[in-house]
Amino acid sequence: MHIAILTFDGFNELDSLIAFGILNRIKKPDWRVSIASPTAQVRSMNGIVLESHVSLREASAADAVLVGSGMKTREVVADDALMAQLQLDPTRQLLAAQCSGTLVLAKLGLLDSIPACTDLTTKPWVQEAGIDVLNQAFFAKGNLATAGGCLASPYLAAWIIARLEGIEAAQSALHYVAPVGEKDDYVLRAMGNIAPYLPEAFVAA
Repeated sequence: MHIAILTFDGFNELDSLIAFGILNRIKKPDWRVSIASPTAQVRSMNGIVLESHVSLREASAADAVLVGSGMKTREVVADDALMAQLQLDPTRQLLAAQCSGTLVLAKLGLLDSIPACTDLTTKPWVQEAGIDVLNQAFFAKGNLATAGGCLASPYLAAWIIARLEGIEAAQSALHYVAPVGEKDDYVLRAMGNIAPYLPEAFVAA
């Protein structure tokens, strides 16, 4: 199972790295989480340099793709050659986007007729792309999920885990990272945001 986190130059560390850490709570031989970038290295909005694990083309073949946000997302979506590398398809992949990553899915035409979540800065740009922006942290429909606000990234990670490994695995991953003394409340609140958007079969299980 391969999960790719799209991470572009100027990326927000909280989006890519919190999700990366939570997704790596699944310890199985066939579970792989990768940072996917258009270049060998990318620099965050605060100067952290990451080495990419896989290319955007490799990410397009992943089982799940999470699109992180950053300060240069509008430059990303304006780069036709870069965007052409993103062959994402919700009929065969789970697709999730954090904050300005929602703009990437919108520009790829993947959010047509689907409302979405994003951060307050990106909201007008997503609306300009014709997407109805919700005033909430998380929303999913089918194989597409979006989140708004840096600290909503655990919701996306937990949604991906719930879809691929089940509710208990998602709860366990969240419980591990939650603050001591608040773990049960944190997991309950987080899963309360996710569960309404999971297929009934997943929730019943």
